[in-house]
Amino acid sequence: MTDRTPAGTASQDDARALLDSLPDTLPRDEILAINSGSKSDIHTERTYDYNGWSFTLPPGVFKPGDTSRIVHDRLLDGTIPVKGRSYAAMGVGLGVEAVIAGGLGAREIYAVDVHPDSVATAAAHYERIVGDRPDTVFRPLVSNLFEEFPDSARLDVVTFNPPAVSARTSDDPTVVRNVCVGAEIVLRFFDQIVTRDLLAPDGEIHLVVSNTAELKRIVGHGVDAGFRPVVLHRQTWEGDNCQAYLFKLIRHDAA
Repeated sequence: MTDRTPAGTASQDDARALLDSLPDTLPRDEILAINSGSKSDIHTERTYDYNGWSFTLPPGVFKPGDTSRIVHDRLLDGTIPVKGRSYAAMGVGLGVEAVIAGGLGAREIYAVDVHPDSVATAAAHYERIVGDRPDTVFRPLVSNLFEEFPDSARLDVVTFNPPAVSARTSDDPTVVRNVCVGAEIVLRFFDQIVTRDLLAPDGEIHLVVSNTAELKRIVGHGVDAGFRPVVLHRQTWEGDNCQAYLFKLIRHDAA
């Protein structure tokens, strides 16, 4: 099931009310059931199709799932606006977000991942599908969150579907990197973007988090860091209690 919520701004009281309305993190056994068998093929070469594009995934590169497609669909339909803007696709994986942004005319695209093979894969798909665009600068970047970003970077739009699942779903470090690092990666994401002042004055963060993660803690940290969240999209699935949210977060002074 999908809920679509009109975009808007939120006061501090609204933000606290939103926090109170969010579901608690699911019990560990439910999280493990939802993720059972996931990513078992991650060490093989796979393919992925989206919007008429075909992508090849080398071993170790994350294959998008349902929450990733929330971001892809909202980029494609303009809910997340990138035309003429500086955009960072965090955890870019095979590069779908970068390809969409290039096709829609983003001014600048940072295709960012901690995994070098993912950045190389995203760059290859971007070159094949989008190619050179005179008004778009494509910047593939191997980086642990924002650590390798230039000090001059000022981002209008950032998307992030973090591997924030709160229970360890596998002992495979590749699966952990892609799925279940935990909430701390998102807390560092907020802290770095604030400390380094990487967001433009009217910049937007679009963050996907579900209640398989510490949802309230993550969004609460964003509020404490000076951002105001609005729910743009809520997704549920038959057969389990997972709820995924796409949040738009803007700085409090911008709101």
